[in-house]
Amino acid sequence: MHSSPRHQTLTLSEEKQLLDAIDRWVVREVRPQVKDFDHADRYPHELVEQMKELGLFGATISQQYGGLGLPASVYAQIVMRISSEWMALTGIFNSHLMLALAIEKFGTEEQKNEWLPRLATGEVRGGLALTEPDAGTDLQGIRMTARREGDEYVINGAKTWITNGIEGSCFALLVKTNPQAEPRHKGMSLFIAPKGNGFTAGRKLEKLGYKAIETSELVFDNYRVPAKNLIGGVEGQGFYQATGGLELGRINVAARGVGIAEGALRLAADYASGRKTFGKPIAEHQAIQLKLGEMATRARAARLLTLDAAATFDRGDRCDMEAGMAKYFSSEAALENSIESMRIHGAYGYSKEYDIERLYRDAPLTCIGEGTNEMQRIIIAKQLMKRSAEA
Repeated sequence: MHSSPRHQTLTLSEEKQLLDAIDRWVVREVRPQVKDFDHADRYPHELVEQMKELGLFGATISQQYGGLGLPASVYAQIVMRISSEWMALTGIFNSHLMLALAIEKFGTEEQKNEWLPRLATGEVRGGLALTEPDAGTDLQGIRMTARREGDEYVINGAKTWITNGIEGSCFALLVKTNPQAEPRHKGMSLFIAPKGNGFTAGRKLEKLGYKAIETSELVFDNYRVPAKNLIGGVEGQGFYQATGGLELGRINVAARGVGIAEGALRLAADYASGRKTFGKPIAEHQAIQLKLGEMATRARAARLLTLDAAATFDRGDRCDMEAGMAKYFSSEAALENSIESMRIHGAYGYSKEYDIERLYRDAPLTCIGEGTNEMQRIIIAKQLMKRSAEA
């Protein structure tokens, strides 16, 4: 069992009202501008301000700290809706909410009261700084060190592939406070690290997709952080704190996959209804119908798996297997639906004038982020065997 963050229970009409508001915003504000932002790889400052007003930076933060306190099941549906148009926007608030989750779940009362209200409004925006050039899936291989000096820690090292690295102002930073510890995870700690002297954001990494939102390197050169910023106040807990939000993170990536799978299906159906060959819409050709039938089933299955994982998380039950299944299946669905939709579009699918090429470029990230799909299958198998043995 793990303790999920406290969340409110919404009535069906409240849930519908919230999701309708997100839908209207996506259609009115995001859809007309997405091509410009994506093709120019330009940060969407205007849309970020609107996301603040919608409360998205406090979506899963408890109401007592000024957040919306949404359950994972509603949060996942918000991510699905936005990702069906433009996945990159969800990364801006998801990484931020992972930082908030680490503080709310493991932080001291002082840390919660100091940071969560400002994170909920988006006044402070940030993310997770875990991965390093030589440590991705194997987080225990990190080299960044933090050395205690009086009431401060001095931190040295580099992080890479950090979402919100340039525009964000505060990060949950995974370091080694005891590099000699065995097993390795016992020497790791997690800090709340606001930008300051000795903390610089390096170059923005060029990516195939997931444009406009910056992914960057972070460099720490004798960066000093107050000891009171050690999450939970005890050294050696960092590995568990950093991975404690992975289930919600994987549900988020699964929801992104659902959004792309559904968005690709919608674009394909719209195009197939209007495009004519041999005197009739291509949607009436059996070859296209076979594709659409598979795509619709795939998107629906992905959605149901993701909502199942979110419901398990909301109950407070262990859900690494369910989240792994949802993330694995939904991301593969995103990949398959985007390429099938592109094929239905024919030559136009390869044109930057049509939206499908963006979904096609964004989809592969969902198969890699928050743990590769190869790793997900191993997690699923191990949990399956463990649960079978316990039954």
